[in-house]
Amino acid sequence: MPDINIKGPIISSDEAWIYDWFGIENVNPKVVHDAIAKANGEKLDVYVNSGGGDIFAASEIYESLRSYKGDVMIHVVGLAASAASVVTCARESEIAPTAMVMVHNVSSYAEGDYRDLKHESEVLQKANKTIANAYIAKTGMTEAEALAMMDKETWLTAQDAVEKGICNKISEAHQAQT
Repeated sequence: MPDINIKGPIISSDEAWIYDWFGIENVNPKVVHDAIAKANGEKLDVYVNSGGGDIFAASEIYESLRSYKGDVMIHVVGLAASAASVVTCARESEIAPTAMVMVHNVSSYAEGDYRDLKHESEVLQKANKTIANAYIAKTGMTEAEALAMMDKETWLTAQDAVEKGICNKISEAHQAQT
């Protein structure tokens, strides 16, 4: 069975060479696409331990996993935070009893006058709604519930993640992956 590791920062494919050069663990859409192509319909196991990263790269990974024709099991083995929590919502998932999920609002950096900052605020609010769609699709919660969870920067234990519906179950036995 092919494995995909969602470990380290989630970055755009064109930035991967920098992380690789410095030996920094990372994941990007190209790595996931290549693994999916090699899987050729076989079951995929996806192991998540990431603090998140680029929401658009995560969105691409999320959609690649959702559209894969074979079975996929996502295993949260450490932290599925921020953009990594979005990836976790792509398919059936299990979470280690010692793992956590964290969801929060999208963030960015901005500079300029009040018009620029107002515009950036509007963009971030729209981005929050797009990210909330992953939680809504996986859990059935309303948009208002998903956005409220994000507004609070919510940290979920394994039990909390299952109760919210972000993960399907707590793993009973887990073999560590490298």
